[in-house]
Amino acid sequence: MEPVKISIEDALDLHTFLPRDIPDLIEDYLTECLKAGLYSVRIIHGKGKGVQKRRVQGLLRKNPLVSSFKDAPPEAGGWGATLVELKRNFRRNEINENK
Repeated sequence: MEPVKISIEDALDLHTFLPRDIPDLIEDYLTECLKAGLYSVRIIHGKGKGVQKRRVQGLLRKNPLVSSFKDAPPEAGGWGATLVELKRNFRRNEINENK
């Protein structure tokens, strides 16, 4: 199966992706954000019962590229989105080593 190509922006909406694809998607997307010089990213996981949110935040907690994360403010999706701050001190070779 061919990889899906998406543009790298400061927001990633997970609604169009299968749950099984989300761990790799988030890892790859955050890596590409750093390469593009984007250090603040909003991940839209939806509100629902909070299952996807917990899963996303668990992945972020383990990701070495992530400096911090928090629920988005109401105007940016509230608890249906997570704001992620990426580490600014990663160099390109360190990013590639984490893959």
